[in-house]
Amino acid sequence: MLKILIAVDGSELSLDGVHHVLNLVRQGLQATVVLGHVQEPATLYELVTARDPALIAAASLEAGQHLMASACALLDAAGVPYETDVGVGDPAHTLLELIERSGCDLAVLGAQGHGALSSVLMGSVSQEVVRASRVPVTVVKHAEPLEAEGDDLADEAPRGG
Repeated sequence: MLKILIAVDGSELSLDGVHHVLNLVRQGLQATVVLGHVQEPATLYELVTARDPALIAAASLEAGQHLMASACALLDAAGVPYETDVGVGDPAHTLLELIERSGCDLAVLGAQGHGALSSVLMGSVSQEVVRASRVPVTVVKHAEPLEAEGDDLADEAPRGG
């Protein structure tokens, strides 16, 4: 059975990867999923005011779990087995660590998003993950609405004459 890491950041756009994997499962792919989320490291101010690294770590884990709730709900509804993993640090390197420590066979990243994963989901960091990953990486592009294209085609329809 294939084990797939899906990077999620809590945005609707980051769910594109979840939808992609669910489509593959509906087509017969036997897979389990690891939902991976990357939190930014604590700031110096947070470290000084909290005075307890365990509190900061617990807050990062809780925030990550909260941001993965929509993705968890989609997988629950589809009956796809999954686990979650929250890492803290540089998005590219942390995602590579999540892939490695989870023993995943494939990684899926949405092409757009926000938060700590925004750079992963939009460019240089996703390129770094693709370049450095020991497993295949799929970057899922967000489907653009087709309404505008349809309007343009209607305007260009041949006129009687």
